[in-house]
Amino acid sequence: MTGRLVLAATPMGDVGDASPRLRSALATADVVAAEDTRRTKSLASALEVTITGKIVSFYDQVEISRLPALVADVAEGKTVLLVTDAGMPSVSDPGYRLVAACVAENLAVTCLPGPSAVTTALALSGLPVERFCFDGFPPRKQGQRKTWLSALATEQRACVFFEAPHRLADCLADAVEVLGPDRRAAVCRELTKTYEEVKRGTLGELATWAAEGVRGEITVVLEGAVLVASDPADLVDEVERLVEGGARLKDACALVATAGVSKRELYETVLAARKD
Repeated sequence: MTGRLVLAATPMGDVGDASPRLRSALATADVVAAEDTRRTKSLASALEVTITGKIVSFYDQVEISRLPALVADVAEGKTVLLVTDAGMPSVSDPGYRLVAACVAENLAVTCLPGPSAVTTALALSGLPVERFCFDGFPPRKQGQRKTWLSALATEQRACVFFEAPHRLADCLADAVEVLGPDRRAAVCRELTKTYEEVKRGTLGELATWAAEGVRGEITVVLEGAVLVASDPADLVDEVERLVEGGARLKDACALVATAGVSKRELYETVLAARKD
């Protein structure tokens, strides 16, 4: 029999979101690689499922060291089930290295779809999300975070990212400084859990709200930038905002320039405005 690696999405909070296929996989897999074995056992208990296979831990610090044995298990014909604490493996959670290792050995890899904070937040945001990008967690240090935000100044796709609750207020305050107070966003807290909350508004409004303190698992959806051909003089303030956020002038001009305004034209306009 041919072995395979199975990635499975797990509930973010409500165990009722567990799929029948996840229940079956937990009960029948030869090996269950779990980000937190205790949480996986607790999930199985809540689902009234008995895990009959071997359970091994598979979290960030041991991920690389576990790869050879798990790949060998698949090569020997076993089914290895990979689960994380919540949501989809590989999405800001362990997983992609194991997938890559199995692919490199031409071993079968499949996925059991299910809950994802990314797509759930996008659907609830109330923002245009036909096109979007996912950016994991923002940098922790303010300077690096402002540089990261500067790159989103002209990103026309909606951007979804995770943030720690104790850093949310600082992140949103920096977003107001770099992107301006009027860009729309949605902060999704405790998705699918008892105290689920979705706060929608401008970055300015959300920064004021978050300053009081926020708890729980956080997913943020940022509206994509709306870029239109403009008079270069109309874009000077946007360039200067990015520069104040830590971007070099030439880089800021490259980010803000539109189809109707060249980078060089905008750069010269900013310099002229500074002289005035």
